[in-house]
Amino acid sequence: MTLQEEVDLLRNIPLFSKIETSKLKLIAFTSERKLFSAGTVICREGEDGEAAFVIVKGHADVTVKTPRGDIKVNDCHPNDIIGEIAVLCDVPRTATVTARTDVTALVISRELFLRLIQEFPSIGLELMRELGMKLVQTTRRLRDGGGETGNEQG
Repeated sequence: MTLQEEVDLLRNIPLFSKIETSKLKLIAFTSERKLFSAGTVICREGEDGEAAFVIVKGHADVTVKTPRGDIKVNDCHPNDIIGEIAVLCDVPRTATVTARTDVTALVISRELFLRLIQEFPSIGLELMRELGMKLVQTTRRLRDGGGETGNEQG
């Protein structure tokens, strides 16, 4: 994929849509594109969060451990960001994310991610919106008993 194709891809992600082209080129150049095969754990609950991931292609499941087993609390789709809580709050990962299909993700290091938030307040605002929506979805799913129980994959 060319640098311009990477920039175009980033521009379609709401989190990065308002960033100028030169900065999108920097993100594209300094981030890593990684493929996760279906069934592979992208990040595991309890691990250190050294990077955030933007799903470029594919779908993943988010699960959390409970005394009654693992519960699926969310689905990840293209343009979703995952792992941002551990990066932002410097805490262990709060959930396990497993590729449901083959997933292509953009891996953004903690350092770059935090620098982007400092330089572009619009990213921080969009990130707050996204975190708020995730909280609403997770709360609704747990309240409605919609969490699926099962073993995590990988």
